[in-house]
Amino acid sequence: MLTATKITKNYGPLPVLRGVDIQIAKGEIVSIVGSSGAGKSTLLHILGTLDKADAGTVSLKGQRIEELAGRKLSAFRNKNIGFVFQFHHLLPEFTALENVCIPGWIAGTRKKEIIEKATNLLTTLGLSGRLENKPQQLSGGEQQRVAVARALINDPSIIMADEPTGNLDSANAKELHRLFIDLRDKLNQTFLIVTHNEELARMCDRTLHMKDGRIIS
Repeated sequence: MLTATKITKNYGPLPVLRGVDIQIAKGEIVSIVGSSGAGKSTLLHILGTLDKADAGTVSLKGQRIEELAGRKLSAFRNKNIGFVFQFHHLLPEFTALENVCIPGWIAGTRKKEIIEKATNLLTTLGLSGRLENKPQQLSGGEQQRVAVARALINDPSIIMADEPTGNLDSANAKELHRLFIDLRDKLNQTFLIVTHNEELARMCDRTLHMKDGRIIS
């Protein structure tokens, strides 16, 4: 599903990634752990096409990412990659349903079709009674579930999550862990998760440990 080879990244004179190799198969849940400053989020952003490597190659579903730019890159990202961040980044002026629909509308899918799909996703995630609520009317756990539904709306090849439980209490964090496992089991969904949460890391199929810009195990 995803292959990256010899990824390097510097910020000025500071090396952040020092030749990272990674492979992820379809239907895998892979976590990346390591101390702050190890390069985890930088790697995730490069793999997710949100940032560019200084050197190295990234291939998703056989497409070399460095061959894409501008609108083609944006369209590829919108179709193939879903994102879940520590802070949900929901748009406050839109309802839960509308927030989930937005990536589908950007992709050009028919409005009626996307609304139906978003409704089904939110219902599956236990939010059937919250479709018309705006983010400020939802709990932290509910907001993060809306963010997960938004990440799933275009049937992405992979979901990339950066500290997805970092802003949740322990009960909601456990619920989100179980949700990821459930989505993998039901949909064969692929996940790459950067986390400090050891419990979430243990529930993944594989855990990659990073230190000083390298994967060490």
